[in-house]
Amino acid sequence: MTARLYDEDAYLRECDATVVAIDEGGGLILDRTICYPTGGGQPGDAGHLVLPDGQRLTLATTVKGTSPGTIAHVLGEGSEAPAVGTAVRVELDWEQRHRHMRMHTALHLLSTVLPFPVTGGKVGSEKSRLDFHLPEPPPKEEITEALNALIAKDHAVSSQWITEEELARSPELVKTMSVAPPTGAGRIRLVRIEDCDLQACGGTHVARIAEIGEVVVRKVENKGRQNRRVIVSLVG
Repeated sequence: MTARLYDEDAYLRECDATVVAIDEGGGLILDRTICYPTGGGQPGDAGHLVLPDGQRLTLATTVKGTSPGTIAHVLGEGSEAPAVGTAVRVELDWEQRHRHMRMHTALHLLSTVLPFPVTGGKVGSEKSRLDFHLPEPPPKEEITEALNALIAKDHAVSSQWITEEELARSPELVKTMSVAPPTGAGRIRLVRIEDCDLQACGGTHVARIAEIGEVVVRKVENKGRQNRRVIVSLVG
């Protein structure tokens, strides 16, 4: 199992770790990490791994390992993997991660502004989207205004854990119809936006929603008879 430090503190930018295995796909399995692996619509983190001799290896992305509960750190092309047992320092590409945190939290707010079933979604550093099951969405300018008015309230964001059995009794906590939260570990992480939203989510988020900054709805696309895609960008 890889200890997921980002679950408790998404603002950690570096940590010390040890290589404990090489994944079947070639990625490094560490005993602990600050790097979020691709999943739930959010991209995996990038950055660097620093070896004891000071050598810096490019971390291209982070993905879920082939063994349950592990996280694989994928090195850049041409990098030689350090041996099992090597101590490393993990350094996060903080600018990219922070944009993902802002975007992901903004999508939670979007699901509150548009309280309809979510059929899909994707977080990006430049633009993000949610797909909704609804026949006729409001104009994009109206959605933008509602989102920014909500962001200005600066609600706190926090997380808590419940059991899988508790989640099964509260299906409304799963907003995305196409992606179910990971099960098998016995507990599920909930992300709460004060006075606003509560849903199952394993992604990384800002601590207060004003940190998202101003957003704009770039486009509302028709993706089917009753499927609408709302594309959002950060202004700054």
